[in-house]
Amino acid sequence: MDETLVEVLTPLIGQAPVINKANTPFSIEISIDKILAVCEKLYKHPTCYFDMLSCITGLDNGKEANTMEVIYNLYSIPFNHHLMLKVILPREKPEIDSVISIWRTADWQEREAFDMYGIVFKGHPDLRRILMPADWEGYPLRKDYQTQEEYNGVTVKYEDRTQ
Repeated sequence: MDETLVEVLTPLIGQAPVINKANTPFSIEISIDKILAVCEKLYKHPTCYFDMLSCITGLDNGKEANTMEVIYNLYSIPFNHHLMLKVILPREKPEIDSVISIWRTADWQEREAFDMYGIVFKGHPDLRRILMPADWEGYPLRKDYQTQEEYNGVTVKYEDRTQ
C-alpha cells in the first residue's frame, strides 16, 4: 500500500508523502490547500478506492503550539486498507475545505468538529451547531474554553467544577 500511496499522491502534492508508520492506522500529513484534491484522488483512484470516511476528528494542540488539527480516518472496503490523514491548521482561524462532496458522512462529522472546536469547513452546505444549542458561547473542546456560568437565565451546574 505504501508504494501505491507514494505513486498516487506525489504528483498531486509535489513531493513524496511522508508516511508515519508509528500511528495505527499509519498517517500522512497533508497541507490545508491540498486536502480536497488528495481526498478526491484517494476516493477515485482504482488502486486505492478509500470509499469510506470512518471519522473526522478535531484536535486542539493548545496555545503554545498555536495549532489545531483535523484528522480523517479513511477505509477501503474492497482492499481492507486503513489510512489516517492529518492537517495542521492555524489556531487563530481554523478553516479547511469540506469533504462532503466526496463522502456524505462528512456532513455531521464536520458539524461536530465545528461545534466543539470552532473549525470552519468551507463549502459545507449546513455548517451549524449539532450538539450544543445554537446560541452557546465558545467551543467546549478547545483547551482554553471557559465554561459558562449561566445559560438562558439558568445556572449551569458542574459537579466537578474546579474553576
